[in-house]
Amino acid sequence: MDALTHAVEAYTNRFCFPKAKKASELAVKLIYENLMTAYENGSDILAREKMLLASYYAGVAINNNFIGYVHAIAHGIGGVYGVTHGKANAIVLPYVMEAFGKSAEKKLADLAELVSLKGIENATVEEKAKAFIQSLRDFNEKLAIPDKIEELKKDDFPTLVDRALNEGNPTYPVPTIWGKEEFEEVLTRLNNVKSF
Repeated sequence: MDALTHAVEAYTNRFCFPKAKKASELAVKLIYENLMTAYENGSDILAREKMLLASYYAGVAINNNFIGYVHAIAHGIGGVYGVTHGKANAIVLPYVMEAFGKSAEKKLADLAELVSLKGIENATVEEKAKAFIQSLRDFNEKLAIPDKIEELKKDDFPTLVDRALNEGNPTYPVPTIWGKEEFEEVLTRLNNVKSF
């Protein structure tokens, strides 16, 4: 899921260069085709080999583009609470993609088509993007990854927001630039804390 986060963030960022775009697409496709097989049957060497390749392509993608706000939030969560990097990324990824709204919609819809999600044949761009975000949540559920960061405390939001802002702005070419409020809203949704 960490590799998938790398690929999706690189792909949805502005100015995703052709090399990063192609590497992201390869990574996402390989992950969607092989992750569950590798997870359910660890002795399937071919599936594991393809997952290793997917991880490589995801690395190529971020090294030829950038990561984004998923990582900016996840790094803070890992630092403050000790949540592992891959787990934090997996949980945060659908929330950030959803919060990007229209600014990431077309690229998320393209990824839904790339992996041939069921039921999107006659869907709108918005519906395809939502289907892709739901597929991220479905992966997490199948992999027994929680939907929330239970460790989150509202008192820590200012620290987490400051760290995310310092890391992400203006370094990352994200689909849309966020301020304090957008980060607070995502953190709120990550643990159902009452909004500010």
